[in-house]
Amino acid sequence: MDEAELERRAREIHESVLTIDTHDDIPFNFATPEVDPLNADRQANLEKMRAGGLDVGFFIVYVGQTERTPENYEAAKQGAITKFEAIHRMANEMYPERIGLAHTAADAERIHAEGRLVAAIGIENGYVIGTDLSLLERYHELGARYITLAHNGNNDIADSAQPNFAFGDTPEENGGISDFGEQAIAEMNRLGIMVDVSHVSKAASLEAMQLSEAPVIASHSGAHAVNAHPRNMDDEQLHALRENGGVIQTVALGAFVKSPPEKQQAEVAALRELIGFTSFSQMTDEQRVAFREGMAEIRSRYPAVNVADFVDHIDHAVNLIGIDHVGISSDFDGGGGIEGWSDASETLNVTLELVRRGYSEDEIRQLWGGNTLRIWRAAEEVAADLRRAGS
Repeated sequence: MDEAELERRAREIHESVLTIDTHDDIPFNFATPEVDPLNADRQANLEKMRAGGLDVGFFIVYVGQTERTPENYEAAKQGAITKFEAIHRMANEMYPERIGLAHTAADAERIHAEGRLVAAIGIENGYVIGTDLSLLERYHELGARYITLAHNGNNDIADSAQPNFAFGDTPEENGGISDFGEQAIAEMNRLGIMVDVSHVSKAASLEAMQLSEAPVIASHSGAHAVNAHPRNMDDEQLHALRENGGVIQTVALGAFVKSPPEKQQAEVAALRELIGFTSFSQMTDEQRVAFREGMAEIRSRYPAVNVADFVDHIDHAVNLIGIDHVGISSDFDGGGGIEGWSDASETLNVTLELVRRGYSEDEIRQLWGGNTLRIWRAAEEVAADLRRAGS
């Protein structure tokens, strides 16, 4: 096919499949006059999702790692509640005619069939439960359908792929998953919350796959064989993921897709120090503007990471573990975005690259949403089985 035919075919496929992005970050003032979900200056707002044919977004309840104290656990819980309330406010009060909140895989399909966008909820960092297992049920009731066991720093559940030495972390504090983490995974299985192994150490990911009775999700990770970043999963982890029945949601975050030159990394580090960067969700509006402008200036001086580089990760995972175990995520508004898929309005370009590489419509349907729906349903079925066994 020539380029025009490729584009026509890609658009036809894109409009026919359910597209799910499993990781879209939000700030604490989301769904307020300051950050209107409809058209705020964000990579993933409702207008851009509709324009780009991005049907489903997992909006993320993220609270960054701090020292593990009772006061900080309480603050993390309150931060999580703030973001849950914002997502509910968007879907139930501000724009119910445009987007609906899915609590089940069937909900996602139903809301999409109604012609609306779909919001789902993931928690990034199990730190928000502190040491209180009962919070898992509360968060599940609020809509959480996956939980990333750890983030940048160890917590009481699991070791991180990137320990935070400022908090006294050691690379193998728990040897993977802690005893408390084993209980948390069992409770997540009981409730129907998918276990997310992105961000955790290799040992923790492998142990979580063994412990979980339901398939796990790696909600936003890349292939280590393509780019040797500590956040990416190596081939041993990917093989274990296949055996578990899970899915890696390949992520369009530039540094995970392709490591930048050392000089570029140094410039980014200097920019972060200059603006007082801590985390994307905790930046002020002024910091966010300064960071975006500074990053644009830095990127203009170096070769861009693009959609083709991103799909290299999809190719590797598909060739290694099969089409059934690979999905797609952006990490928009949390560091994600590459040339060609810089925001939700450009989502078609991912499908175009997949068509260009010879993926069929059925394969693209699996990558964009089918595999995610499968493990979402599997988590629901495991929870139902466990409830029946316990009754």
